[in-house]
Parts: sequence; structure tokens; C-alpha cells
Amino acid sequence: MTRTKHLFLATLLAALAAASVRADTPTEKRPAKVVVPIEILKTGHITVKVKVNGKGPYTLIFDTGAPINLMNNKIGKEAGLLKGMRRPAFTLFGSMGDVKVKELEVGGQKIGNVEAIVMDHPTVKAISDAFGPIDGIVGFPFFARFKMTMDYQAKTLTLVPNGFEPPSALKAMEATIMALLAGDPGPTILSSPGQWGMAVSKKSEDDDPGVTVTKVLAGSPAAQAGLKEGDRLLTLDGRWTDSVADTFTAAGFVKPGTTVPVVVKRGDKEMTLKVKPLSGL
Repeated sequence: MTRTKHLFLATLLAALAAASVRADTPTEKRPAKVVVPIEILKTGHITVKVKVNGKGPYTLIFDTGAPINLMNNKIGKEAGLLKGMRRPAFTLFGSMGDVKVKELEVGGQKIGNVEAIVMDHPTVKAISDAFGPIDGIVGFPFFARFKMTMDYQAKTLTLVPNGFEPPSALKAMEATIMALLAGDPGPTILSSPGQWGMAVSKKSEDDDPGVTVTKVLAGSPAAQAGLKEGDRLLTLDGRWTDSVADTFTAAGFVKPGTTVPVVVKRGDKEMTLKVKPLSGL
């Protein structure tokens, strides 16, 4: 999976790490595979056609860096999202509130009872003004459920269900931000649904690809795969790991018990290792 431009700060991705609960929606029966047409904007952003509660289609940015789904006020009104909207005392990003979308559909892949926030995001509006109607963002709560393959030449996105039900990003971010406002710095270690048995880091002045593996626990999946302290982790299951947040995001896609490739650089040589993370629940 190649890199796309993120609309949200990497620190918000770190907030996702605080989530340790699964979504409360049972796994739904979905098509084995769908191929979705995409449009690539001059900015590098990818857009897809999306139906919300049967309304639409709307044009949304498909953003692998977004920890949430975001719908503008137009969708909120037309798709009936405003009714029953939760309006907490503190709303993220200045949103009107957060909702549970009854049905979110991308190219025939339908997800029920999925979280989203409703607001006219200024960045999305600016892109919409420049390139035509764009009504929001499809993020982690949707795409984490699928193994994705992007074909830039054919301008298609293939989605294959992976059986993963992601944790609640909204609850995690809200709790983390409230803790920060209260003076509690919160956790500094990122984690994922699976146990990998390794830690990574990257210094602020480090512009090279990948992150450095700083610790490998004895007997862990990482150790059994052959990872060593000092290795430079370049990709995880085909996804770039150019920052700690990127690494967590990539790890979050992997269903525990699934064997995936990791590419590391050891000295002057690149090698591909196979890691099978254990369940972290």
C-alpha cells in the first residue's frame, strides 16, 4: 500500500493506541472482493464514491492517515445523521458531534453501525472548492476491515474483508485529549491489537526511510521471525513505516494470528522476514 497524504496530525493516530476494546458491531457478511473506481486529485489525495444510509453517492477522500470517518453537514442532513447525534461536552475538531452511521457503503462493501463525526472540515472544504464537491473522509473505522490493493494505472481500489473489527478511535481520542487537558500526559508507548514483541523509535532529525527496532522481546513473534535490535524496519505487511505512528497504523491492519511480511535493513542488506503476531486481548 503506497503512502497517501494525511489530513490529521500524527499525534491523533497515537491516541488510537489507547483503545483496547473491539467495536460492538458483529462481523457482517460481505462480498469476498470488490473493485472500486478511484479518482486521484492533483494533491495526491484519493477519492471514492460512498453511500451513507442509502443516500448519495457522495465523493469522499479515502485517507489511510485518518483515524475517523468524517461527513460534512450536507451528508449529515440528507442521510439523517443529525437525529440522535451525540453532543459531548468536548467535541473533537470543533465538530457538531459524533454519530453511528447505520450503513456506510463503498463499492458494494457495506459496513453497519460505524462511527463518524459530522462537520465542515476546513481542509476538506478547501480541497472541495479547488477540485469539485468533496463531502468528507473515509478513514480507519472503514478501511481497517479490509486488505487493500491500489492500482494507480487502472485507478481502482480492491477491498477484501480481513475479519478485523477495529477499536473505537473516537472514544480513544476523546479520552486522550481530555487527559491531556487535565494535565495527564497519558501513555507514550504505541500498541496494536496484536502482540509483536518489539519496540521502535525514530529521532526527530532522522529523515531516512523506516524506523529503528530498539527492543525485541525474547520468545516473542518478532524474535521468532528473526528481527534484531538495530534493524531498520522499512515496511510492515506492504505498508510504509517511516514514523512510529506509521508503524502503529500498519500493525493495526494486521489481524492477530496472521503471518505477514516485514522488510528490514540490516547493515547494507535488505531482507524480508515473516511475523505472526499473537492476540493482544
